[in-house]
Amino acid sequence: MQESVLKELEALWAEPTVYRPDLFAGKVALVSGGGSGIGRAVAMLFARLGAKVAICGRTAEKLEAVAEFVNSRGGEMLAVPTDIREPEQIDALYKKVEETYGGLDYLVNNAGGQFPANAIDFTPKGWNAVINNNLNSSWYMMQRAAQVWRDAGREGSIVNVVVVTERGMPGVAHTVAARAGVIGACRTVAVEWAPLNIRVNCVAPGLTATKGLDVYPPEAVKEFPKANPMRRPGTAMEIAEACIYLSAPSGNFITGEVLTVDGGGRLWGELWTAGRPEYYTD
Repeated sequence: MQESVLKELEALWAEPTVYRPDLFAGKVALVSGGGSGIGRAVAMLFARLGAKVAICGRTAEKLEAVAEFVNSRGGEMLAVPTDIREPEQIDALYKKVEETYGGLDYLVNNAGGQFPANAIDFTPKGWNAVINNNLNSSWYMMQRAAQVWRDAGREGSIVNVVVVTERGMPGVAHTVAARAGVIGACRTVAVEWAPLNIRVNCVAPGLTATKGLDVYPPEAVKEFPKANPMRRPGTAMEIAEACIYLSAPSGNFITGEVLTVDGGGRLWGELWTAGRPEYYTD
């Protein structure tokens, strides 16, 4: 494991948390996109709080580094390389979790991806790739989890990591469209699946300090402090604790909701992910 990665993992593991260490003792969580960024922080926090955790993603090396670290610290984590754009791979993922841990209690849908660009220049291929990554994949994971819980007669909780959609986000219209679709599906199935004791919610992070920010152009990054009235990005741990809040018993009477964690960015601030157009510079 690279020394830089080890330091990142050690720092996350040492982050203070408001939650008690045995909060999820005897429980099982699945986190998509668990090899980096927000997903990694969520998965590691679940593990620190006593859950058995499965993480999935497309890069085996990243997943295995996280699982190896957590297991070496006394946690329980299983890395399952999976392309969640492929429903048959999702079926294999859930089967592996069942075989290893005997069931599932929590799903955090975090995986996704996008690129900044002006919407007028999107190609059909680029648009469809982001919709598939962020909407279709999330739906496949949600639906399969619900089917597993229904067939087992078991309650469950789903948290989808989305984006703040109220004001739009110039430069990533494809992502906003996809995540708005996830929110719409969440609000609908929260009602449909309530008789099954399945809760479905979303966490909408604002600008968050992860390596994913590397995809944005320097002129956009320079202005990121203007994204919210707190004038700073959120941390992966701050988003992780929000996901835990909705998953844990603290969220037992919450379903179909979107918890916005953006430092007030939906109230004040500007976020130009592809850089500020000249028209808006004054």
